[in-house]
Amino acid sequence: MTKQSIFGRVAQLARANVNALIDQAEDPQKMLDQMVRDYTNNIAEAESAVAQTIGNLRMLQEDHQEDIEAARGWGNKAIAASQKAEEFRAQGDSTDADKFDNLAKVAIQRQMDAENEARGAEPTIDSQTEIVEKLKSGLNEMKNKLNEMSRKRDELVARSRTVEAQSQVQDAVKSLDFLDPTSEVGRFEEKIRREEARVRGQAELQASSLDAQFESLEDLGEQTEVEARLAALKAGRSSNTDPSEITTGDSSQTS
Repeated sequence: MTKQSIFGRVAQLARANVNALIDQAEDPQKMLDQMVRDYTNNIAEAESAVAQTIGNLRMLQEDHQEDIEAARGWGNKAIAASQKAEEFRAQGDSTDADKFDNLAKVAIQRQMDAENEARGAEPTIDSQTEIVEKLKSGLNEMKNKLNEMSRKRDELVARSRTVEAQSQVQDAVKSLDFLDPTSEVGRFEEKIRREEARVRGQAELQASSLDAQFESLEDLGEQTEVEARLAALKAGRSSNTDPSEITTGDSSQTS
């Protein structure tokens, strides 16, 4: 996997619009779960690749620093050799003077080689440094997106549970409306009223039956008095009247 492809993936994922993806998804929660997994995996891969890129950059920087230090060291050696050559020349020793001048030239050549190495590495180091900074920025964006998606997922799950709970409550309310407990109470009250009316009817019926019995007793008492008076009347007439008169009187009335 090249650094450019890694950077492209990081940039693409970092630019992803989570809200737009949620709106387009048939099942937002599953989509977010999958995106969280993908982001987590991509972040882990990108972090590994970026770490390797940073490691390579640090090696280039170390080599560059070594070249700079080598160039400085060879430059110091060239100066020292050149000074030694001048000392020998001042003493009239041209042979040793030429020898140290040659050493100075070798040192200068190596100084130039080290400088060229250092100079040649600088564009690569600059490029790698820019890439590393972009990759770091992209990773931070990905991590922010991951946190955003995690919050969205948690929010969506919470809202889904709330909607489910509200739906259950609404179903319960509908069932209560269907049963209508007030109508049940009304029917029970009506039943009690009918029972009370039946009891009152029985009481009235019993009362009317007692009245009839008392009336019959009164009628019986009156009849008894009539009979008694009749008996008394008959008893009185039989004691004051001759039976033959009664018979005659009856017969004359008959004739």
